[in-house]
Amino acid sequence: MASRREKSGQSVLGSRIAVAIGIGILVGCVCAFLFPHGFFSPPNPSLQSRRLVKSNLQIDSSSCDSSERISMLKSDIAGLSEKNAELMKQVRELNDKLRLAEQGKGHAQEQVVALDKPHEAGPFGTVKGLRTNPTVMADESVNPRLAKILTEVAVRKELIVALANSNVKAMLEVWFTSIKRVGITNYLVVALDDGIAEFCKSNEVPFYKRDPDEDIDSVARGGGNHAVSGLKFRILREFLQLGYSVLLSDVDIVYLQNPFDHLYRDSDVESMTDGHNNMTAYGYNDVFDEPKMGWARYAHTMRIWVYNSGFFYIRPTIPSIELLDRVADRLARPPSAWDQAVFNEELFYPSHPGYVGLYAAKRTMDYYLFMNSKVLFKTVRKDANLRKFKPVIIHINYHPDKLPRMKAVVEFYVNGKQDALEPFPDGSDW
Repeated sequence: MASRREKSGQSVLGSRIAVAIGIGILVGCVCAFLFPHGFFSPPNPSLQSRRLVKSNLQIDSSSCDSSERISMLKSDIAGLSEKNAELMKQVRELNDKLRLAEQGKGHAQEQVVALDKPHEAGPFGTVKGLRTNPTVMADESVNPRLAKILTEVAVRKELIVALANSNVKAMLEVWFTSIKRVGITNYLVVALDDGIAEFCKSNEVPFYKRDPDEDIDSVARGGGNHAVSGLKFRILREFLQLGYSVLLSDVDIVYLQNPFDHLYRDSDVESMTDGHNNMTAYGYNDVFDEPKMGWARYAHTMRIWVYNSGFFYIRPTIPSIELLDRVADRLARPPSAWDQAVFNEELFYPSHPGYVGLYAAKRTMDYYLFMNSKVLFKTVRKDANLRKFKPVIIHINYHPDKLPRMKAVVEFYVNGKQDALEPFPDGSDW
């Protein structure tokens, strides 16, 4: 029995060895077929080349796709940035309007409370109504860069401001030279182009160059006198929001005294007049005659010559800012209009059905102190006594030959040349 078991175990072991040998031979054949050059031989150069070419093509294709995708993303980002900037601008404008509306509501409530308090009327002739509106709260976030400049330039929160582009460079030089001669330090030129900015810098004239704004810059670059004049109503708004009173000045003006010594500061707007005597400057009763009406043929009307929108003092109040907004809005849409006409219409038209007027206090400046060129050339130069009088400023607003007349004013009032004004006609040659 034992010998039989040993033989059986040996036969099983032998068969296992035979199977293992057979499997080894089979695996060797398969490997020889699949790897004829052996496991560690260098790869086929042609195969490697094909693989590299295929890989490079994939990389190049991927690179092109990535470049196009990056360009598209950059374009999308630029578009979104522009849209975001525009939305931020709209949000800022809406916040400004909301803030001003809230301030206006607060001031109105204060005035209502003051009026609601029981007051005794007092003796005849002693009762005075409210004249001077409160100023707005200064908000430096409106324009921090401008706020910093105004802190350095303004005196007692007041300054002269003029807008100028390169078209009025010669007049601007006469303008700021006269200001320096008088000793005025609180003045600022809003440079509407790079040429004026450099000109001011080279002459040590304080200036402010606005941030780009295509709506304004398109007019500022090549606009004429009236077009540029219309921009001031938009630009001045920031000055008032920052809490500063502004004496707005055109550049066709010669300064002979410091105007801040001759202001009342009791109104929202204090403006020079285009009038040339007491009636036209300060108002008069103009009687209209219509004979067909018989007994009622005479109709009384109130007349006053317009305020000059090229020289006025404006305080930082709610009605003042509303005035700027109203004028700027009308000038920005058709029909086209002259800024001075719109300025006066908004100041003087009363409330009536379908229209709410502007509730702003206004004062007319002394037309001999703040003199227009019609008063000078038609009246003053021909009167021996008036010739001795020295105005605060002279505005060459009635005459198109502005520069030579400005120089003549300097010769007459500064250099004492008594015949300097004589060559010019009362009006213009056309």
